[in-house]
Amino acid sequence: MPTSYARCGKLANGSLGAGDRHTWSGSPRWCLLVNVPVAIFAIAVTLPIVKETKAHDDTSYDLPGTVLAAIGLGSLVYGFTKAEHGWLETQTLLFIGIGLLSLAAFVLVEKRTTNPLLPLSIPWHRDRGAAFIGSALVGAALLGGSLYLTFYLQIVMGLSPVMSGVGALPMACFVVVASGIAAQLSTRIGPKPLMVVGPIFAATGLFLLTQIGVDTSYWTHVFPGLATFGFGLGLLMVPMQNLALLRVPNHDAGAASALANAAMQVGGALGTALFTTVYASAKDSFQADNPAPTPPPGFPADAIPSDLSNATPLTPEQIAAMPQPAQDFADKVMDWVFGTEVSGYVHAFGWAGALVLAISPLVMVLVRAKKGDLPAEGAVGMH
Repeated sequence: MPTSYARCGKLANGSLGAGDRHTWSGSPRWCLLVNVPVAIFAIAVTLPIVKETKAHDDTSYDLPGTVLAAIGLGSLVYGFTKAEHGWLETQTLLFIGIGLLSLAAFVLVEKRTTNPLLPLSIPWHRDRGAAFIGSALVGAALLGGSLYLTFYLQIVMGLSPVMSGVGALPMACFVVVASGIAAQLSTRIGPKPLMVVGPIFAATGLFLLTQIGVDTSYWTHVFPGLATFGFGLGLLMVPMQNLALLRVPNHDAGAASALANAAMQVGGALGTALFTTVYASAKDSFQADNPAPTPPPGFPADAIPSDLSNATPLTPEQIAAMPQPAQDFADKVMDWVFGTEVSGYVHAFGWAGALVLAISPLVMVLVRAKKGDLPAEGAVGMH
C-alpha cells in the first residue's frame, strides 16, 4: 500500500479529524468522570488504614488568605492557559494581572495573620525554595513530555487512544523503579546528588525525543526517551518531596506539601502556554522554510485547500481513485503535513528538556541539606 494511503487513513480515522470511529463519540467532559471511581476506591482504602491527626495550638482558619490564594492561583493558571491565544490578549493580561495582585495581597495578609494559611518561613528557605521551584519546572516538563508525545503517537504513528496510553506506560514504570532506588539512596548520600543527576537523566530523555521523525520507530526513538525521562523523574521527585518538608513543624507540614503541589500545577499551566507557543512558532518556521508541495500539471485548482496544514484529509479510497500523478502529490502533501506536526513536537520536547535541566544548577547553588537532615525511615511519598 502506498505511504499516502496509510497516512491519510490515520488522519481520516480521526487523529486530526472528527473522531475515531472505534471510540466513544460522547462529550470529552465525560472523560473527567474516570476520576470518580478512583477517588471512591482511594477513600475506601484510606479510611480504615490512615489514622486521623489533629493540629494543636492555634487552629483558627485564615479565611482571607484562603480566598486570596484561591483567586490568585486560579486566575494565574487560567491566564496562562489563555496565553495560547496570545500573551497580549485582553483575557490573558487581565487574569494574569488579577492573579499576581491577589498573590501579592496574599503575601501581605500572611505577614500579619497570627495563624497564616502559609507561613512565609516555609518557602523562604533555600532548601525548600529549591524544591518548590523544582516542582514548578517538573510540572512544566511533564507537560512537554506527555502532551505532545500523545499527539505524536496518535497523529503521526496512528495509534488508537488506548494504545497511545499503553505506549506512554514505560515512563511511569521507570518512575516507579527509580523512585525505589532514590528512596534507598537519599538517606545514604543525601538529596543533593540525586537532585543533580535526576534532571540530567530526565533532560536527556526529552532530548532523545527530539530525534523523532515522520517515519521513526517507537522502539528505537520513543521508548529510549520515555525510559530515560521517567528514570530521571523518579530520581528527582522523591528527594525533592523530602526537601519540601525539610525542618517544617508538624503543624505546618500540610501547608508545605500543598505548596509543592500548587507549584507543580502552576508550572504545568505555564508549560501549557509556553509549549503551545513554541509548537505553533516551530510549525510556522517549518512552513516558511518548506513551502507546500506544488500540484502536478492539470490538477484542478479548486481541489486544493487554501490551508493544507489544517485541511480535511482525503480518505484512502478517494486517493486510490486518483490518477498516479495525483496520488504522488497526495503522498507529498501528507509528508509535508506530518513534517509540520513533528517539527512542533520536537521543539516542545527540546524546550521541556532545557527547563528540567535547569533544576541541576539550581540545586547545586541552593541546596545545603545533608543525608542526616532527612528522616531516617526513608523518603516521603510523592504527591
